[in-house]
Amino acid sequence: MANFAKLNSDNIVMAVHVVDNDDIKDSDGVEQESLGIAFLQEIHGWTDWKQTSYNAKFRKNYAGIGYKYDSTRDAFISPQPFSSWTLNETNCQWKSPVDFPTIDDNYYIEWDEANLRWAAVDNNDDNFIWNSTTLSWDAL
Repeated sequence: MANFAKLNSDNIVMAVHVVDNDDIKDSDGVEQESLGIAFLQEIHGWTDWKQTSYNAKFRKNYAGIGYKYDSTRDAFISPQPFSSWTLNETNCQWKSPVDFPTIDDNYYIEWDEANLRWAAVDNNDDNFIWNSTTLSWDAL
């Protein structure tokens, strides 16, 4: 099955549709994105489609609703989760200013944008912050 992202005029993904591989094969049996687009245009009457890949073989990331298709990078990019995060140009994924904790067992972890750090709660409801120097959790 082939997957295609339906794009609005700002290249934001509105939906992802599945097309049978047989519907995107040319007369030589080779899959062609253009055939999938034509197939979807005929069915839905919508013009803007881009093929997407579950395993990121192309366009860097699988398209999700709300993602943006960047034609310069030929990539689907998720919405920026926090203003402090920057885009990794290689994989087109957002990166926090502090690497994700290396110890994540038994913690519920979330990004603390106000303090630019990772915060966590353990199974006992105790609060912690990630110490990126010692690579350990410090109790609050």
